[in-house]
Amino acid sequence: MRKLKNTELNRITIDEFKVVEKTPLIVILDNIRSLNNIGSVFRTSDAFLIEKIYLCGITATPPNNEIHKTALGATDSVDWEYAESTIDIVEKLKSENTKVLAIEQAENSTKLSDFYPDKNQKYAVIFGNEVKGVQQNVVNASDLCIEIPQLGTKHSLNISVSAGIVLWDVFTKICK
Repeated sequence: MRKLKNTELNRITIDEFKVVEKTPLIVILDNIRSLNNIGSVFRTSDAFLIEKIYLCGITATPPNNEIHKTALGATDSVDWEYAESTIDIVEKLKSENTKVLAIEQAENSTKLSDFYPDKNQKYAVIFGNEVKGVQQNVVNASDLCIEIPQLGTKHSLNISVSAGIVLWDVFTKICK
């Protein structure tokens, strides 16, 4: 088995990315403090053709050298917008018939493995602050709360890891 060279991967250009059909999935970052986490979410969003990222509250925005270190240029390909209020974005998306999913541990949450998206529905997934998680008022306004099952002694995953797991899972379920 031989590793492929970058030139053999047949990646699309940024211009091609801008016009290619996107996965009907939006990411909302709710008060993310780590610039590395933000960059990682951009890079993962690029990999799965995510439609857009909303950067809310204290979440930093490009251009930023620390975000760029992990995004590796994905801030140029993935559409993004800053909004001061996460709840305003949630309400806006819901008014556009987008189903909003808070990624959080909560009462009556749905396990990620039990979530089967409607292929004709657009979704937005919200990832919360590294310490406090998704704001309670945002969880309350969401259509559904999705939880990543965890069996160990820790009670949470890093947000960039959570984003990778959730985006991959939903992407594969939508694109089957």
